[in-house]
Amino acid sequence: MNMNIRNLALVFTATFALQTVAQERLSIQDCFNPKYFPTRLKSVQWIPNSHKFSQITGDALVATDPYSNTNDTIFTVSQLNETLSLDNASVKSVPVVTWKDENNLWFITGDKLFNYTIGTNTAVLKRRIGNPEAMEISPVSLNVATVEGDNIFVHSVYGSRKITEDGGNGIVYGQAVHRNEFGINGGMFWNTDGTKLAFYRMDEKVVTPYPLIHVNKRPATESEIKYPMAGDSSHTVTIGIFNTFTEEIVYLKTEGPYDQYLTNISWGPDGLLYLAWVNRDQNKMQLRRYNASNGKLDKVLFEETHEKYVEPEHGPIFLPDNSGDFLWFSERDGFDHLYLYSGSKAPKQITSGNWEVTRFISFDKSGDAIYFEATKESPLERHAYFVKLKDKEPKIKRITTLAGTHNVIVNNSAGMFMDVFSSRKEPLKYTVYKADGTMIKEVFKSPNPIADFELGEIKIEPILVNGTALYTRTFLPPNFDSKTKYPVVVYVYGGPHAQMITESWLGGANLWFHYMAQNGYIVYTVDNRGSAHKGLAFENATFRQLGTVEMSDQIAALAYIKNFPYVDSNRIGIHGWSFGGFMTTSLMTRTPGLYKVGVAGGPVIDWKYYEIMYTERYMDRPQENPEGYEKANLLKYAGNLQGHLLMIHGTDDDVVVWQHSLMYIKENVKNMNSNLDYFVYPGHKHNVIGPDRAHLYKKISQYFFDYL
Repeated sequence: MNMNIRNLALVFTATFALQTVAQERLSIQDCFNPKYFPTRLKSVQWIPNSHKFSQITGDALVATDPYSNTNDTIFTVSQLNETLSLDNASVKSVPVVTWKDENNLWFITGDKLFNYTIGTNTAVLKRRIGNPEAMEISPVSLNVATVEGDNIFVHSVYGSRKITEDGGNGIVYGQAVHRNEFGINGGMFWNTDGTKLAFYRMDEKVVTPYPLIHVNKRPATESEIKYPMAGDSSHTVTIGIFNTFTEEIVYLKTEGPYDQYLTNISWGPDGLLYLAWVNRDQNKMQLRRYNASNGKLDKVLFEETHEKYVEPEHGPIFLPDNSGDFLWFSERDGFDHLYLYSGSKAPKQITSGNWEVTRFISFDKSGDAIYFEATKESPLERHAYFVKLKDKEPKIKRITTLAGTHNVIVNNSAGMFMDVFSSRKEPLKYTVYKADGTMIKEVFKSPNPIADFELGEIKIEPILVNGTALYTRTFLPPNFDSKTKYPVVVYVYGGPHAQMITESWLGGANLWFHYMAQNGYIVYTVDNRGSAHKGLAFENATFRQLGTVEMSDQIAALAYIKNFPYVDSNRIGIHGWSFGGFMTTSLMTRTPGLYKVGVAGGPVIDWKYYEIMYTERYMDRPQENPEGYEKANLLKYAGNLQGHLLMIHGTDDDVVVWQHSLMYIKENVKNMNSNLDYFVYPGHKHNVIGPDRAHLYKKISQYFFDYL
């Protein structure tokens, strides 16, 4: 009897504990605590000429055998420090490494680049690289190009040399140009053997300087950035090539208007330099090939035009047979697909259909076939596919199966690939397969980091809006009751190059959506026309009229959800950042009264004050499209503001400059409109990151708690 009572007590205690765990609630801090993010394997890479992959585990770099899922230690931090001490270097944790071959890898610690040899367990100092602002390393020669003080230095076996002298005072070397548009994310490019370096030189002298005010000193200080606004003077870009043997620089003879765009720099196996030239109107692109020895134009390979805009984001992808044949991404048929260019032959379309290729993964071992990532199954999903290039009618084979998002890493030498998978309900899973799709081993599965929280359902569904299928995502409160009326917070972005809704962990959202749902709100999102990955016509429907088509879709999607009896139509809020801040302010003022509360972060208010490359692509120049700019100018609607709008900006924002929201405040004062609230984050750029991010979302949440 006593034993039974004891057992009953244990059962009661366990049941109570389970109920307590299941009822845990997220805090704002939890939403940004990595503890509650999916667990990832760290620094995963296939080891060349091996079936093993390396990863960082604790204080060791290990080689993992996917067949047995066992680890062999390559080195530990203490072992590495023993050999590094000979060069007065050390590491506090395992450095990020890059494999050169199966026996050698390299890494950087401090201002030194080392080569580590596995068999001898020795680290050899290869380069001293200083303290660079930007860096590019040749994986073949281990020559390093760095930028310091807007000038370029090259570090090689012969030592370090400063190769440019006039950097600074409006001249910038070796950095990304054209405001990082057109897929540009760097400014230095080594050729295949690491003996020649192509680099950008940007002359910003004609660009009007823009002031940023910093309040962390007494008195406040000012710095300037070069920020070319729509319709104004742009910077001038040229491309130099440094030869490490002759130590001479040749500049490409890219004659043309000073404000043309030189994008997607690529080295060919023939030693020639390729680039995608785009005119300032962004309606014409030419793939050009240049002689790297004298800088002369060798040939214009082809041209693409569009009545609205062209937007090359990938350079040519050369076949590994050194033939000079290459793959090219193009939206010429309305969707982003791959085309094979081979000499003087007409280009061969490798992929086709009403879906997009989102990533080239790799060639296969033979070089006659490719792996790529695409939206073929659904715009929400990402799968990996295989196709042979030489087939008369290319037949595409899907190599991933589970519905969701797949990131595939191919190991050609061993005939394998790793699939990193997630879905709405699956945090993260790493599985290794043979090339034919046969599973070898699931090597890691992240535990559900939010299993102990009481969370509601995430629903993703398509709806028909204005004759177009749009995807929506809905976070429902825990213990959702369809007979209860719930307020709705709409989260919006709505602009180009972004897709909010995907079949991935949390549906592409973050934990703040669950946090708001736990506090009794439905959180609703729709990817309107103008957003990414549903084809060119879907995206460029907003051309010359940013905000108008997007608003139409958002309003129609809101009308759809308001039909449900559990939606409180009188309590609708909206929040977005950047383009989403522009959309939030647009919907609060161009359709006043529809949304009761809004929070707009870093909003574009007047497109004439946004940067040239992005704005002119979608709106043309203000001089060419005055009606479109006037219609989208939110200053003219400031007097319409009803309900409550909180506007937030970082004072050091160099993307959407602070002036946007300051002008909007002034216009509200002029209109005697007191419904606008305002908050700034001193010292923050376009996104509020770091420890202050939790404060930002506490502020946003509280605004909805107070007024919605």
